[in-house]
Amino acid sequence: MTPQTLQQLLSENFAEWVRALDLTVIGADADHVLMRMPLGPHLARVGGIVSGQALAALADTTMVLAAVARAGVFKPFATTDLHTQFLRPGTGSAILCRAEIVRAGKALVFARAEMSEADSGKTVATATATFYAP
Repeated sequence: MTPQTLQQLLSENFAEWVRALDLTVIGADADHVLMRMPLGPHLARVGGIVSGQALAALADTTMVLAAVARAGVFKPFATTDLHTQFLRPGTGSAILCRAEIVRAGKALVFARAEMSEADSGKTVATATATFYAP
């Protein structure tokens, strides 16, 4: 699937609060999805760093779109497990998230993601998830 197709699926199928994160699909193929989340005061917590909730939502959304890209068609994947590791404070202009599928079975899809500062390239968080494929 192309980044444009995944962007359209994001706009048409995800919750309004997820769309409010202003996520942009900047790369995609059957093996991975790369997404950008611009940072601003609305995503900052005390100290001016990006909130963990925003990072977790970015990771989950990017991994779901990676699962869709692997499937080749839209499916309403359900997150059954999400584990996020926060490694360092996230700052700068944006966070990039690269997600890949570890294994795609008939009913479950396993994914991992890495989030980094767009400006410095420093990794700020990682995540793993399991999705149910209806």
